[in-house]
Amino acid sequence: MNLEKVREAAERVARSEGLEVVDVEWKIGKQRFLRVYIDRVPLAKPAEAIEGEEAPSPYPKVSHADCERVSQQLSVILDVEELIPGPGYVLEISSPGMDRALTKAADFERFTGRLAKISTSEPIGEAKFFEGRLGDSRTEMSAWS
Repeated sequence: MNLEKVREAAERVARSEGLEVVDVEWKIGKQRFLRVYIDRVPLAKPAEAIEGEEAPSPYPKVSHADCERVSQQLSVILDVEELIPGPGYVLEISSPGMDRALTKAADFERFTGRLAKISTSEPIGEAKFFEGRLGDSRTEMSAWS
């Protein structure tokens, strides 16, 4: 199976729904399992609140209906384009949740000012795990504890 082609198909569907693909996982165990993590594209500029109402969040959430629409559309594409060979697999569409991995520069920019846990593959000093608030790398260097 070509996971990159599956990712491309998922990204086409997500874009059509105003969403983005965060990650794609393929696991084989008792079942063959494809999990696609989606998220809302962040607002470029927070919208103004209507008087008496709360302003929309700059971090809009993925709904169950979003997951359902992506699942239905992606399932058809995977089957028609035969992107997953052989019979039977489980397709799961999910939001990345609180444990979302930040992998792209845009992810770090989007979550500037938020608390994060960082792990490194090699120790920095004597530590490999850090917790702190993500700073804006363009204007400051943040201290991690």
